[in-house]
Amino acid sequence: MGLKDGSSTLITKFMASCQNYEEAQVVMVGVPMDFTCSFRPGTRFGPQKIREVSIGIEEYSIYMDKDLLDYHFYDCGDLDMPFGNVEKSMEIIGNSAAEIIADGKFPLFVGGEHLISVPVIREVYKKYGDELVVIHFDAHADLREGYIGCENSHASAVRRLTDFMPGRNIYQFGIRSGTKDEFEFAKANTNMYPFEVIEPLKDVVKKIGGKPVYFTLDIDVVDPAYANGTGTPEPGGINSRELLECLRLMRSLNIVGFDLVEVSPPYDASDRTALLAAKVIRDIILMVGKK
Repeated sequence: MGLKDGSSTLITKFMASCQNYEEAQVVMVGVPMDFTCSFRPGTRFGPQKIREVSIGIEEYSIYMDKDLLDYHFYDCGDLDMPFGNVEKSMEIIGNSAAEIIADGKFPLFVGGEHLISVPVIREVYKKYGDELVVIHFDAHADLREGYIGCENSHASAVRRLTDFMPGRNIYQFGIRSGTKDEFEFAKANTNMYPFEVIEPLKDVVKKIGGKPVYFTLDIDVVDPAYANGTGTPEPGGINSRELLECLRLMRSLNIVGFDLVEVSPPYDASDRTALLAAKVIRDIILMVGKK
């Protein structure tokens, strides 16, 4: 994979990234992939834009009362994706996640489209098995069996998780778009909380307890009034303050992996979406890092 030797592409580091892989507790990897986007492409540019705007926020988080300068995380840059080759790209993503996990570090992936989550979560699941819980924030159910004849699609990302892990271990929040079949599948197989995030999350956090948790965040869970830079915007979402409050609610969880996906800079004229993403990533690092 070459994460340690810096063979991935890196133009700008996320603020406060340390100088080498070995000393890091958290490892950040960008995945510039938007091969299966069903509406507006552009999320391949997300990771670099999020890094670029991260210098506009403080290393210190008043939400967490912690400072990035006190923690060690490493930004590996972006993986080199074979353009248009979905299967090979997923293999590369999975291999990079496996390397990070084998080295005892926390995997933090930044997309890119939501399909990138599948190979990462598969590798995390190999470590934790049926104890693993997935928390999924999104506007869309992502439970289609396939989209336009393609099983591996960003519209099927969560459905693909149920190919290898129990659906009852998946908790979906903020969902406000999907086909009738997707919502029926969710009723029978996953734990879905349409529209709402904060209130049901409070109960789920208590229910999960100390189990290992993978958190996958599609930025379009946030209303496009607050995060317009995404490929498939869906009105009716939470605001940015609510999203940051959700992170505070999740501080007690045993989070073992995280990804943030679907930031699309071409539609983000003010950079508000990328800035929100950078702030979330900063606070996630502070939540899971150890001094």
